[in-house]
Amino acid sequence: MKDSAHYSLLPHNTFGMHAYCRRFISFESTKEMHDLFPANAPQQPYLLLGGGSNLLLTKDFDGTVLHVGIKGIEAQEQDGEVLVRCGAGEVWDDVVAHCVDSGWHGAENLSLIPGEVGASAVQNIGAYGVEARQIIHKVEAVEIATGKTVAFSNADCRYAYRQSRFKNEWKNRFLITHVTYRLSKQFQPNLDYGNIKSELERRGIGHPTAYELRQLVIDLRRQKLPDVEVLGNAGSFFMNPIVPREKFLQLQRQYPAMPHYVVSDAEVKIPAGWLIEKAGWKGRSLGRAGVHKYQALVLVNLGGASGEEVLTLCQTIQHDVKELFGIDIHPEVNIY
Repeated sequence: MKDSAHYSLLPHNTFGMHAYCRRFISFESTKEMHDLFPANAPQQPYLLLGGGSNLLLTKDFDGTVLHVGIKGIEAQEQDGEVLVRCGAGEVWDDVVAHCVDSGWHGAENLSLIPGEVGASAVQNIGAYGVEARQIIHKVEAVEIATGKTVAFSNADCRYAYRQSRFKNEWKNRFLITHVTYRLSKQFQPNLDYGNIKSELERRGIGHPTAYELRQLVIDLRRQKLPDVEVLGNAGSFFMNPIVPREKFLQLQRQYPAMPHYVVSDAEVKIPAGWLIEKAGWKGRSLGRAGVHKYQALVLVNLGGASGEEVLTLCQTIQHDVKELFGIDIHPEVNIY
């Protein structure tokens, strides 16, 4: 277990923000958690931190940052399926790569999403028509208040678009230790989202292998998203808004080419990046914080930006999108 006071969070947030916490604790096993909670619990407030790829720090955190660094990948095959149990501290894309190499399928479209396994169960990560909730089987955790080990089914977590109970009523209540994914030994590619099909056609690939699909997703993400080592960012900053069908039809009359995805008979999802671009923010900056020139959904640290500068940019964009379209867009990133 790592236990440090007045600890710099610079290596633990991909936005590259200089911020400190009062205390930082990283666990390598559930036993270390049982030894600490509840009798020797550190001072609150708590911030539960994974890889820091979905985080904006606007100031120092006057409390204890808790990180789970548990590693390990185990697999149990049964009836054409595979249950893959992963430590919460495993790098998510390393898990996807391992699964593809092992012939376990279902996570290919989630390739190259930054962060760690634990965050996949909190955030319900998603990309290219696939969400983590479609493959999550079980989530194991330690309850901070009692030190007890608990397990939750997929249904227990009440997953929704970029939402779970871990982000809402269970926030800062549980430390996720392991996530088990239910994958298939039969490859059934999901090709219906975004420009996957057109890119496959351009490459002359009619029936992609799992490896080819993973590589295509990686290439598409790299084309759109800046390298955090070059421009600090947290990937997609905003969630795509889901609006009533009536609102969508109203906007479609004004913008016939507006991209959209039908969620249900009553709701339609509109890409936030398109809204931001139409509001004139793609490639623009406000101080040392900016909107990426290739992907308007991504806010970037242009060098030395503070968290407050990024937050001001976020709020300005929200205001302008609301003024133009009458739609509220909300951050996907956790802001502290």
